[in-house]
Amino acid sequence: MFTRAMLTLCILIGLALPQAWGEELRTFSFLPQWLPQAQFAGYYMAYEKGFYKKNGINLMIMRGGPEHPPTETIAQNRVNFTTMFLSSAIKLRDQGVRLVNIGQIVQRSGFILVTKKTSGIGSPADLRGKKVSLWTDFRLQPQAFFRKYGVEVKPVYQGATMNLFLRGGVAAASAMWYNEYHALLNSGLNEDELRPFFFDQHGLNFPEDGIYCLEETFRRDADLCRRFVRASLEGWEYAFANPEESLDVVMRYIRKANVGANRVHQKWMLARMRDIILPPGNNTALGRLKREDYLRVAGEMKGSGLIKEIPPYGEIYADCTSRK
Repeated sequence: MFTRAMLTLCILIGLALPQAWGEELRTFSFLPQWLPQAQFAGYYMAYEKGFYKKNGINLMIMRGGPEHPPTETIAQNRVNFTTMFLSSAIKLRDQGVRLVNIGQIVQRSGFILVTKKTSGIGSPADLRGKKVSLWTDFRLQPQAFFRKYGVEVKPVYQGATMNLFLRGGVAAASAMWYNEYHALLNSGLNEDELRPFFFDQHGLNFPEDGIYCLEETFRRDADLCRRFVRASLEGWEYAFANPEESLDVVMRYIRKANVGANRVHQKWMLARMRDIILPPGNNTALGRLKREDYLRVAGEMKGSGLIKEIPPYGEIYADCTSRK
């Protein structure tokens, strides 16, 4: 007989109830969209704290980065779950890859254009005719921003560093608030010397990191997909509640991958991830994709000629946030 004492013992030694009752763990793979950093702290903590195993998942976290782009990896069915920007997923779906968003993690866009106050650029109109560095894969928001204010700029290719901006080669540069913006501060610039344009403050909030799988994966293993999202959300909640412990784990992943990074930068990144995952005043539950956000991004993409048709919201998104 399974007595109360035996149940207590199982809890004390960390056995999740599904395993205690003999349920076998299912193996799934997960690819973060970039190299190890605090941008993915929630997933690392969900793994380290056993949240995936508690939900019946034996998770393999693959190494992300430029050598393993999530769009190609998921399209070729070489991974079960991955993260990517909503705009990237919509474009992939338009190309025929049947992707499903099962968890929208980032609710507020962290994408910005940044200028130096000494440039004299105080408003979007002041960008007219200026050199602005843009990333090849992330031009949608900046282009929508320029169209909204009727300005034409001189686009310049932006690489992996902010050196061109720092050396005065461009008047404005692309940056993620949680990453490149802090790199500028670390270079010696003060925040009061910079003027960032946050796209979400200009009616252009394009949600970024979401969790995706193929439609066939969701249809075959819908319950396991929900468990994966449930564990991931718990991981993010734990990471924000225990930042120092989470930074210890993030730095361990970074060292193991031989990635050059420091704890100060990762601390900034984790704090900013909280700002954009749980933005003040946002009543949307963690993990849900708002219809209006989706239609805003998809509509802009169709208007820009990046996609032919807008995929129906009910086909590209499956709400897996239930804690039941």
